[in-house]
Amino acid sequence: MNLKTQIIVLLSGLCSLLSAQQSAIYQSKTYSIFSDKIIQGNFTADVVSPAELTSNYRSSVADKYGPNVQFKFSINSRDNEMLSGKDHGVTLNPVDGKCVTLVVFGEQLNEVKVVPAGVNLPENLVWTIRLDMRKVLNSFEKEGFYTFYNGDKLTKADFKGVYIAGSIAPLSWDFSNLYNKPELQLNDHDGDGIYETTMILNKKQDVKQTEAKWKLTKDIAAFPQYKSDYLISDAIYNLAIEEMIKAVEPDSTFRTGKEWAGVWTRDISYSIILSMAYLQPKVAKYSLLSKVKNGRIIQDTGTGGAYPASTDRIIWAVAAWELYKSIGDIDWLRQAYRIIKNSLEDDLKNVYNPNTGLVKGESSFLDWREQTYPRWMQPADVYESECLGTNAVHYQANIVLAEMANLLNEPTVAVKHNLIAQKIKKGINQHLWLKDKGYYGQYLYGRNFKIVSPRAEALGEALCVWFGISDKDKQQSVVTNVPVMDYGISCIYPQIPGIPPYHNNGVWPFVQAYWALASAKAGNEKSVLECIAAVYRPAAMFLTNKENFVADNGDFAGTQINSSNMLWSLSGSLALVQRVLFGIDFGKDSLNFRPFVPQAFSGKHSLTNFKCRNSVLDITMEGYGNQIKSFELDGKESTPAIPYVLTGKHSIRIVLTNKLFSSSNINKVPNYTSVETPIVSYASGILSWSPIEIAKVYTVLKNGKLLTQTAQTSLSIKAKGYAEYQVLAVDSNIVASFTSEPVIVAGKKVQHVYEVENYAPKSTLNYRNYQGDGFVEISKTQNRIVTIPMNINKSGIYSVNFRYSNGNGPVNTENKCAIRTLKADGKFAGTIILPQRGANEWSNWGNTNSVQVKLSKGKHTISLVFEPQNENMNGDVNQAMVDSMVMYKLK
Repeated sequence: MNLKTQIIVLLSGLCSLLSAQQSAIYQSKTYSIFSDKIIQGNFTADVVSPAELTSNYRSSVADKYGPNVQFKFSINSRDNEMLSGKDHGVTLNPVDGKCVTLVVFGEQLNEVKVVPAGVNLPENLVWTIRLDMRKVLNSFEKEGFYTFYNGDKLTKADFKGVYIAGSIAPLSWDFSNLYNKPELQLNDHDGDGIYETTMILNKKQDVKQTEAKWKLTKDIAAFPQYKSDYLISDAIYNLAIEEMIKAVEPDSTFRTGKEWAGVWTRDISYSIILSMAYLQPKVAKYSLLSKVKNGRIIQDTGTGGAYPASTDRIIWAVAAWELYKSIGDIDWLRQAYRIIKNSLEDDLKNVYNPNTGLVKGESSFLDWREQTYPRWMQPADVYESECLGTNAVHYQANIVLAEMANLLNEPTVAVKHNLIAQKIKKGINQHLWLKDKGYYGQYLYGRNFKIVSPRAEALGEALCVWFGISDKDKQQSVVTNVPVMDYGISCIYPQIPGIPPYHNNGVWPFVQAYWALASAKAGNEKSVLECIAAVYRPAAMFLTNKENFVADNGDFAGTQINSSNMLWSLSGSLALVQRVLFGIDFGKDSLNFRPFVPQAFSGKHSLTNFKCRNSVLDITMEGYGNQIKSFELDGKESTPAIPYVLTGKHSIRIVLTNKLFSSSNINKVPNYTSVETPIVSYASGILSWSPIEIAKVYTVLKNGKLLTQTAQTSLSIKAKGYAEYQVLAVDSNIVASFTSEPVIVAGKKVQHVYEVENYAPKSTLNYRNYQGDGFVEISKTQNRIVTIPMNINKSGIYSVNFRYSNGNGPVNTENKCAIRTLKADGKFAGTIILPQRGANEWSNWGNTNSVQVKLSKGKHTISLVFEPQNENMNGDVNQAMVDSMVMYKLK
């Protein structure tokens, strides 16, 4: 090839590149979206037709199975062998396809060697792990219990099994669910104190990969048909419609995902709100009703036995309202109204905080405790947190109930719940708004003195904007300032160290869809375009609507759990077309249109066969922007609101103004992980904490307020009255860790301990590690009321909590959280929850949440009472053992 030819070829290639860049709908440093393809590095997803996609995507971990393994042992499915973040490490060196590793429980093994890049374990390697448990077993025999590194004690009776967690398949860092994986349990079959298990590493079937081609096979003619000038949009829409059809079970309820069987309250509700209410109304109704028991909404199983540690079940109300607006069925309205009213009446007593105006309970949808909370927080602490997303949901649920009450001529109920909604709204803006960051904080957390976590929480931020909790200025500020990354908006930001991707360091397409709705409401074109791109890329590359993917690299394979054909992901994809581009919104009296078309998607769009109650609409739209130039119904000028009285088939034509959007910005940042949380202790007047490797300074809090900053790892303090101390580690970028677990420093005069067995019949059950002479069993039939009389020496505010055990289930799932009402002198003072602490671990004692009570000098009674609103989701088992009541005089 001569020089002239080389120059021509080079110029031709350059022109093609420039042409491709100019024709890109969306372009970033990590991937580009064109009308007929998406390119991400060496991978391309091509649109063959609106009914066919191909992709050569391969997970970045598919060919990586190196010999270096990080692992750790777990008793009773907890991260309790060594300090969190301190793991065993070994470089496996197989002989004849086999390896054997011997470890002593609690003694770190570090035999990791430097291995050249690209060196992998052979396929189907047989690895035997032998664990010396004799130190633990001997302690059981001599002491009756084993003491962990952190001082926690485990009785022999509460020892249920030992497991292995780790970094490579089939291992997992999901400690809470190890008990569900028998292959990860070690056993001592010969009784010599050495537990072992054997597993196969680098199985061919463990390689995580997706299909290479998607081709439409279902008949989708019954649903709205979308066509545009952009093949990529048409194909991804059709993929979502087909997966929607696949997501319906034989009993006409929604399946949560390909790998997630059954109906989950929050999953179906968020999906119904996004698009399923009007696309699949019958299935939506059946699914919602399947999550009702005793006339109340079911809270899914979860942290500590779920409700009321988790309280986001009320998103059901918003979904039920969306369904009513789409079908107009007055019988459904009445039925849903009763269910929502019953549920909120219970919540008002169990989880509403009159002091802050906020609602207690785990962050909505973020239901894996360690993924979004500091490790020290127990389920009772999670219950006490007041979270952004959950409060946004409760705000909207109260608005919904008020709207329903107005329609059903119940004005007193409407007024009541409007006022409650406004109180929640005020609480969110007063306690969670971060003026310096321009968005809301994650939650209030702590014990008697709560502080706000400054992490951003994507779903909560989106809901505050979309539900109108934020005013116009805050809406724009939130969308402009919340951190987003190359592959989308992560569930939280910054990330938590030492926690594998799922909610932490994860992007969820359904959350991205809600962020798109919020971005459109705030008028931020750049953010809306980023959202569309962040949903289109994974759908096209993976050829399915995945549950989530890693925020760092956009890969589906690195998260702890991931399902294809995920209901809320596909619902979000459809919402991008119907609710964002076309701006379709079901109002109380009419179908409203508020289109939002980024300039990059300018052109023609059509949505035909769209069903609206008793009418069928064929909608065409052209141009770009969020302002309507003309709106025609059947060829005649009309307002962009179609009354529900309309029947039959009709045509709508929308022409947008092509007016440029106002300049908009987003806060696109690299991913970031905060430093570890210090572990703090107190002894002999000295507060001390573990050094954090990259911390530059430590912030010390006293009763939730700044006490001092220091570069040291200890501080001399004076014990006077009652105080809670916490420490945050701060790195060189002034990004702080979570606060440490509160350390109580209190004089003897402010602490009062009451042994409950002195005030109610002592249990005869053979459990250990209790204090005093015994403990009391409380259940629906035994000791429904326990009353403790006392004589208070000084008037003041007292915190009240109980030492208890609940072995009715594991710490992360099921539905047997015990609930009781706390009364002071016969009057309601608050709710005490006694969450599950481990399956059959009845000698595992912990503390409930605290309730603050104002008591004057003199005689009083404190009662623990089972009342109707204290029913849990199980209904039959509402049981715990109560050891003692602890009171502190706070002030």
